[in-house]
Formats: sequence, C-alpha cells, structure tokens
Amino acid sequence: MNTYKLLFIVLVLLGASIFAVSLGASAAPEMALPTPHPCPTCWHPTLKTSWQWQLSDLPVDTSLNVKMYDIDLFDNPKSKVATLHARGIKVVCYMSAGSWEDWRPDAYKFPNSVKGKTLSGWPDEKWLDIRQISILAPIMRARMDTCKAKGFDGIEFDNVDGYTNNSGFPLTYQDQLKYNIFLANAAHARGLSAALKNDNGQIYALAPYFDYALNEQCFQYSECQNGKNSLVTNFINKGKAVFQVEYQLATSQFCYKANSLNFNSMKKNLNLDKWRKPCR
Repeated sequence: MNTYKLLFIVLVLLGASIFAVSLGASAAPEMALPTPHPCPTCWHPTLKTSWQWQLSDLPVDTSLNVKMYDIDLFDNPKSKVATLHARGIKVVCYMSAGSWEDWRPDAYKFPNSVKGKTLSGWPDEKWLDIRQISILAPIMRARMDTCKAKGFDGIEFDNVDGYTNNSGFPLTYQDQLKYNIFLANAAHARGLSAALKNDNGQIYALAPYFDYALNEQCFQYSECQNGKNSLVTNFINKGKAVFQVEYQLATSQFCYKANSLNFNSMKKNLNLDKWRKPCR
C-alpha cells in the first residue's frame, strides 16, 4: 500500500472518530429527574373550580361563594382555615419558595450567602440561591409543616422561576428543575397538593410533579398555549385545573378565550386584595 493511500485511510478513520464523539456528546441525555412522589389522598381540584386569591387587605373576606381560597401561610391562623373548611371550601397556602422576605417570622433563618438581588418591584424581597438546597430545604420543609398543621389543603409556591430573572446567581434551567421538583415532592409527602406557579419555560417538564397550575398574565404575554409548554396540553388535557389571573387587560380582552380553554380566570388588582372579577 502506497503512502498516499495509507494517509487517506487514516484521515477517513480519524474523521469518523471525531464525528462519533461529536454525535455522542450532542445526544447525551439531560439530568435524570426524580420520580414524582404520588399523593392519591391529596386534594385535586376539578377543572372548573371557582376561587379567590387574597394576600392583602386583611383580614381575608371569607364570605365569597367559591370552592377554593388561596391565602397567605403566615398571615392567617388555623381558625381562618377552619372557618373556610366549615363552609366546604378548600384552602391553599401561599408561600414564597424562591425569595427571601424580610418581614417573615423565619427571615432570620436565611444566611446572607443565599440572598441575591432584589426582586423588581418588590424592595423587601431578594432572590434565593436555590442551588443551596441543603440550606433552604429545612426552612421550606418547616414552612410546609406549618401549612399542614394549620389544615391547608395545598401549597402555592411563589417565585420558582429565578433562573429566568436577574437573581444575582448563575442559576440554570436544571437548577430550577431540581429545586421545583423537591418542593412538589415535599408537599406531597405531607399530603398537600402543589400548584405550579408560572415558570412558563418548564411547564412540560414539571407538569408530572404538580397537581394544578396558577398563572399570571399569560393572555397579556401570549403564553397560555406556548408550544410544548402549553397550559392546555400539560394541565387541562390531563384533567388538571388551571387558575389564571390578569391585572391589566380588561375582562373583555381575555375572558371569552379563558372560558373556551376551561381556565378558572379572573381579573385582580396587583396587590391581590379582596377585589375580584371572575370570568365565570
């Protein structure tokens, strides 16, 4: 075999090897996700569930004829939950899982190392470094334990999309997935259902772990049917309720569409006081 032919064969083999390595790298699987923690005894709202979301203008007005209330974990005593239960109403507890709030009774438990930049529009809150689950997990578990002790039926975890915000930390898509799955599984371990709050870019990946969705302004920003991450495909079509709120649009601009999608939509004030204008 002459030298030129030998060199040609070597180059072909080398090119094939490089291509195979490149192909293997591009086909590498994503992070293996934990198995969803089943919770057959958890409360699962029906697709059509009327609701109220009140986090300010306290005390909470418990007189509304709705099937579900979403109220603050810390600001409401066990007796408030019991009052709603006595009327056959389910109650979800609101807690921020992705931000530090300086007024909370457990604020002192968060070391400075997990506090990042201030949330836009919320000067008393800072993003959390959700990569440090070993620090945050005991605090969040304690909050969930309080939620269970007060008799709540489910949890709304707020600010669980820090990876898409200017948090002050180099949070990744995978960091957020890992943290949000931890939250959902921990809620289910306590017999509490879990709401996926916004995090529109991970709906497809997280829907198997969450029992219903709570969305803000998806009609204003055209995110309700966002391709693979559509709320309809991942929640409604799987029998999971979607609770949805708009702040700026007139009800005439979104209610017809919301009702056609089977969303439980309403207009609220941004401070989430008692005022509401439901679509149905």
